[in-house]
Amino acid sequence: MVTRFSVEGQTVIITGSSQGIGAATAKQFAADGANVVVTSRSPERIEAVATSITESDRPGTAIAVECDVRDRDAVDALIETTVETFGRLDSMVNNAGASFMSTVDDISENGWKTIIDVNLHGTFHCAQAAGKQMQTQDDGGTIVNLASIAGTTGSQFMSHYAAAKAAVINFTTSLSAAYAEHGIRVNCVAPGLVGTEGVATQMGLDPSDVDRTTVDKTMGTPDEIADIIHFLASEASSYIVGETIVAQGVPTLEDSQWGAT
Repeated sequence: MVTRFSVEGQTVIITGSSQGIGAATAKQFAADGANVVVTSRSPERIEAVATSITESDRPGTAIAVECDVRDRDAVDALIETTVETFGRLDSMVNNAGASFMSTVDDISENGWKTIIDVNLHGTFHCAQAAGKQMQTQDDGGTIVNLASIAGTTGSQFMSHYAAAKAAVINFTTSLSAAYAEHGIRVNCVAPGLVGTEGVATQMGLDPSDVDRTTVDKTMGTPDEIADIIHFLASEASSYIVGETIVAQGVPTLEDSQWGAT
């Protein structure tokens, strides 16, 4: 049964969906009956994700389309392929991102530009291209941008990444105002620490080390972030526009005004 929380029948593009949050989101949308376009710069990985969806018992379907979000021509081709295959675009999830750990003094100019290019310019390319397509449709669509808690707090060892994600949060607000009249809802998700492959590589943390028998703020799972993205793409979130949802488990009470004694 289709409910307001369902994305059944939608066509969604999820960038950076070869692994982690993107792959979890692709599988969750397909499980709800959506047509999913799995895309990243890694053709073998996105083919594997798309195949795992089509060969499963999920009611949705999936195709894999290679795309570097830094390349506007590639992004335009991604939108074109999606519409040619499925007839429309209902949701755009801008999840593609990149980061590396470094002190401010050790970030090269090229390193800074690369992180800004993927996280910020890539989001702009995909959001603008998706928005132009959605404006040709009678019922608009949704755009969900992925930022990070680092975009709200800063990050001593990923200042380039934090700066890019802060810009994504601000861009979400601007874009939501520009697109509202076209029936396009734009929102953002800013996850805290999530147990992805990238976190395991960069920080040496175990992605499986999440205990949900208690409320645990230490680390979230890709599926928990996919739940929020799913909600923002559904009609159940129809009154949420231009917002950034921070998902970080339990805030540290003593660091807030409510913890004052």
